[in-house]
Amino acid sequence: MLDPKLVRENPESIRRMLENRRSSWPIDEALGLDGRRRELLNEVESLKAMRNEGSRKVAALKKDDPDKVALMEELRNAGARVKALDADLAGVEARFEELLLQLPNMPHSSVPIGADENDNPEIRRWGRPPVFPFTPRPHWEIGEALGIMDFDRGARLAQARFTVLKGAGARLERALLNFMLDLHTREHGYEEIEPPFMVNSATMRGTGQLPKFSEELYRCEGDDLWLIPTAEVPLTNLRAGEILKEDDLPLNMTAYTPCFRREAGSYGRDVRGMLRQHQFDKVEMVKIVHPDSSYEELERLTNNAERVLQILGLPYRVICLCTGDMGFASSKTYDIEVWLPSQDKYREISSCSNCEDFQARRMNTRFRSNDTGKTRFVHTLNGSGIAIGRCLIAVLENYQREDGSVTIPGPLVPYMGGIEEIR
Repeated sequence: MLDPKLVRENPESIRRMLENRRSSWPIDEALGLDGRRRELLNEVESLKAMRNEGSRKVAALKKDDPDKVALMEELRNAGARVKALDADLAGVEARFEELLLQLPNMPHSSVPIGADENDNPEIRRWGRPPVFPFTPRPHWEIGEALGIMDFDRGARLAQARFTVLKGAGARLERALLNFMLDLHTREHGYEEIEPPFMVNSATMRGTGQLPKFSEELYRCEGDDLWLIPTAEVPLTNLRAGEILKEDDLPLNMTAYTPCFRREAGSYGRDVRGMLRQHQFDKVEMVKIVHPDSSYEELERLTNNAERVLQILGLPYRVICLCTGDMGFASSKTYDIEVWLPSQDKYREISSCSNCEDFQARRMNTRFRSNDTGKTRFVHTLNGSGIAIGRCLIAVLENYQREDGSVTIPGPLVPYMGGIEEIR
C-alpha cells in the first residue's frame, strides 16, 4: 500500500506511474474520496468540540434555567449529526482503503520504462550453454523415458498441470530442496522456517495477493483459509503488526513449501511438461530490512539465488523487469532465467524483488529508530531461492546424454545417496 499522502500530494506522479506500468486505477475517485474524508473529519471534530463546550455550559446552568433546555436540545441534534457523519465517514474510508489496496507500488527510479517483457534489459550472464552433438530432448521426453515423470497419472489424480515424480525423479526433487536450504542457511545466513501452507485473508492482504489476485488463488470453501502461492506470504507476515528493534534488522528467512496457483491467465502457455504447474515446490528467501539498506540487500538476495545455479553449473542470465512487466507489489525486480536447451532460450527460474514499505504498510510492520526513538516502516524483499521443479527441468536438460541418461551434478551426488547418473 502506498502512503495516502503521496497520492494526495502527488497525483501527477501517480498518473505517470500508472501509465508506465500499463495499469489503470480510478485516481480521480480516490482523490474525491480523500477530499470528502477530510471534510467529514473536520465537521465531526468541530461538532464534537462544540458538544464538549456545550456540555460544560449545561453543567454550569441551573436546573430551571430556560437556556439549559434549548442548549440540551442543540447538543442532542449535534450528537445525531455526529452519528450520521461517522456512518458516512466509515463508508468513505472503507472505499478509499479498498482502492488503495488495488494501487500498485511505485517503481524505483532505476527501473527502466517499458511496455512488456521485450523491454527488459539484460544485466549479466553466467556460464555457457552446452553444445550437444545431438538434438537435445525436452524434459518431459527425458523424464518419461527414464520412468521418473508421469504426467498422465498426475492428470488422472487431479487435472492437467499436475505431475507425479517417481524413483530417482522424486529423489532429485528432494535432493535439490535440501541442497538449497543447506546453502542458504549455512553459507548465506538465513534462518530456516517451516510455515503453514494455508493462511487467512488478512495474511494474503498483507503481502498484496488480496484483493488483486483472488482469481489466481485456491481458497478453502467454508474456512477463511487460502493455499499459499509462495512462502513469501507466511514468511513476510510473520512480523505483521510488530514494532521491531533497529538492531534486529535485517531479518533473513528461508523456507521450503509447496506453492499453489490457479494459473488462470496462462491458458495455452507451457502446457507440456512441468514448466507451469498448479502445484510446485520452491525454496523462498525473505528479508525484512532497514529502509536505508534495502537496495544493497536486493543485490545480495539476487546473488544468493544466482549462487544456487552457479554451484550446479547451470547457465543463466539476469534481467531487470521494466515498468510494464514488473509485479504489483514490487519497486524493483530482477528475474533470473536459466538456459533450457530444448527451447534454445532462457526461462525464468527466480524472481527477486524489493517491495520497499509497500507490504510493511499493509501489515503495519515497523521498527523503532535507535537515534530518534520514532518508528518507521521496514522494507521487505523476497526472492525464489529457487523454484525446485524448474531447477529439476534445467538439470535434466543441461546434463542429458545422447543415450537418454542424465548426469547428476557433482554437488547433488551426496544428496542423491551417491547416485551419479539416472538411466
